[in-house]
Amino acid sequence: MAAPTGVTVRRLTAEALPVAAEGLGALLADAVDDGASVGFLAPLAIDRAAAYWSGLAPALADGTVTVWTAHADNGGGNDGKRHADDDGTGTGTGTGTGTGGRLIGTVQLRSETSPNGTHRAEVAKLLVHRDARGRGVARLLLTAAEECARDAGRTLLLLDTQTGSAAEYLYRSAGWTPVGTVPDYAADPAGVLRPTTFFHKTLGGPAGSD
Repeated sequence: MAAPTGVTVRRLTAEALPVAAEGLGALLADAVDDGASVGFLAPLAIDRAAAYWSGLAPALADGTVTVWTAHADNGGGNDGKRHADDDGTGTGTGTGTGTGGRLIGTVQLRSETSPNGTHRAEVAKLLVHRDARGRGVARLLLTAAEECARDAGRTLLLLDTQTGSAAEYLYRSAGWTPVGTVPDYAADPAGVLRPTTFFHKTLGGPAGSD
């Protein structure tokens, strides 16, 4: 699948997180308002959502959590490729453009740190703003997380999502294998218990390796 034109994905740094937190909070609040089961109940205030992101600073600094942000490039015309631009700038507030364009998506990679689990990681909080969906942004972010995990020597990825959601279709189409479904595992934003489907994906060696 071709990368969406006019979208850039950046790796967020701990130093850039204070500036990015408000925009990421707005993105999280938008997802919850739209019914996404991502750990929060509605209504979710943007300041509370921003506080969640700010709390990731230590994990970003020590590398146990990696965050990427997707931006709609100013004026379009971008080649649609992911860029090795790790300064985390241009995240803005989720509504403006800034130097990196409007924030439209994010994803996390949470690396396991236990001695017997350093081969695995979890993909989490894959979010795309409602008005930017259907352009391949979620798949671009998912690919960024998978490639980073592969390059870091992680060979097993895990994730979970609400059963029957659009995200479930994305993961199945991206080669993820369903492990099973647990009924009433998590409440949706309205507080109704919903089933959750768990997935895994086995990775090969680093990109370009034999």
